[in-house]
Amino acid sequence: MKHGESRFRVRYAETDQMGVVHHANYIIWFEQGRTDYMRKIGVNYADVERSGLFLAVGEVQIRYGAPARYDDEVRVLTRIDRVQSRAVTFAYEVLRADSDERLASGYTRLIAMDANGTARTLPRDLLQRFAEVMHATAS
Repeated sequence: MKHGESRFRVRYAETDQMGVVHHANYIIWFEQGRTDYMRKIGVNYADVERSGLFLAVGEVQIRYGAPARYDDEVRVLTRIDRVQSRAVTFAYEVLRADSDERLASGYTRLIAMDANGTARTLPRDLLQRFAEVMHATAS
């Protein structure tokens, strides 16, 4: 799977008075893309949390392009960019669905933590799954 894709329309509540999407909403869209992508690769995040592992956002970077506006249909493309023993980095592209114009791009780096907030190593099966998917994407 080269990347995951999430599609949706910009909701009115996500925009400012001029109908332009507020910059903070892109982080929410990244999360939606990441959650959908994890599900598509066989990793249910709710199950991961029930097992006592939490993936906390340690870093986020966004580069904005063109503005998204109310009722635009957008596509969020998500892929795994890097896997480390205690972290996984997801990369994103947010595109206008009808033209593939880039609205934003960026990444989130998630750190594996236990319920007490202590960094821990990703479980072997999850680490292997993320690495398999990342390497399949690179080929």
